[in-house]
Amino acid sequence: MKILIYTLFLALFLSSCLKKDEANEKNPEFDIKKRQEQAAKQGGGLFNMGKKDVDDNLAKSNVLWKATLKTLDFLPLTSIDYAGGLIVTDWYSGKNNEQIKIQVRFLSPDLKSSSIEVTSFKKICNANGVCQNSEISNNFNKEIKDSIINTARIIKIDEEKKKN
Repeated sequence: MKILIYTLFLALFLSSCLKKDEANEKNPEFDIKKRQEQAAKQGGGLFNMGKKDVDDNLAKSNVLWKATLKTLDFLPLTSIDYAGGLIVTDWYSGKNNEQIKIQVRFLSPDLKSSSIEVTSFKKICNANGVCQNSEISNNFNKEIKDSIINTARIIKIDEEKKKN
């Protein structure tokens, strides 16, 4: 009985080392829901060991993703999830007792304004350490979004120049 259990465990462990289909790396899927379904189907074996990130190549080639990271490079990042299409910064101390936090959600890989959604928050703490959070105005979010789109256009132009 022990031999059977050890054999099954070993087979399960070794099956996690199998090479996955490389088709997704060559033709990455841009639709977030389809990528999530593909990732769920592919799995990663025992404790996701040996799973290669299928979105790795896509993240390197997506101009909006690169532009967002470049635009927000002065902020500490809390969460970066390409598969989920989300970048969240940590609280950044501005002036006085005010801090900001920015969240960028990717809706599509197209280089247009409707492809990303920016949400930002402000935290103000008084001398007693009591903090109050609120959303920042849409004008601030629009400025961040416009900066990301402009940076993406510059990156795209530079990439096209390098190709030619």
